[in-house]
Amino acid sequence: MAFSADELRVLRRALAIALHPMPLSDEDVQDCLRLAGSVDEAVGEAGRLRAFLLADLARYRNALPGSVTGYLELLQDALAAGYDPRPDDLAALRALRGRPLAAALLERCQILAERSVRARLAGRSAGSAAPGPRGLLLALPGGRAADRDADRDTDRPRTPAAPDRPQAPGDRPMPKPSEVFPPRRRPVPPPSEERAAG
Repeated sequence: MAFSADELRVLRRALAIALHPMPLSDEDVQDCLRLAGSVDEAVGEAGRLRAFLLADLARYRNALPGSVTGYLELLQDALAAGYDPRPDDLAALRALRGRPLAAALLERCQILAERSVRARLAGRSAGSAAPGPRGLLLALPGGRAADRDADRDTDRPRTPAAPDRPQAPGDRPMPKPSEVFPPRRRPVPPPSEERAAG
């Protein structure tokens, strides 16, 4: 991702404010919001390009062996963009390993696949959750909104926190299987006539 000279100036200023909070002018706030919007747009565009590249790669892989040249080129581009090779890619490369480029890519993909599996297993054993998508930039510490909130807080008494709202029907927790399907009771056999007579 490349930044223009103006964007770098804004980024440098935002980092300085994050390290040493200070009041922001309206112009600085608008510059930071514009930069955050540009970054979000670039991230979204990169995601769309990646999805297109992976769909193209799958089409070329499905058309093998006739599309071998295009497939190998696309696979190289995808690997350079951080793509984790899938079992289908490894199988396709094994079938094409008579070609020097395919053999080299197979070796590289096997290393990447092993590294990816190890990382997933390490993350699972450590119980670490996968990072979520990056949130939008909503506020900067030390900005004008913080000054307004501080003024507002000193002018008026604090109101007690609102009580928790009642749960809506859609907020109900998922019922347990034992609640939905109670255990069956075995039918009790009716008393026989002999017992009744005796």
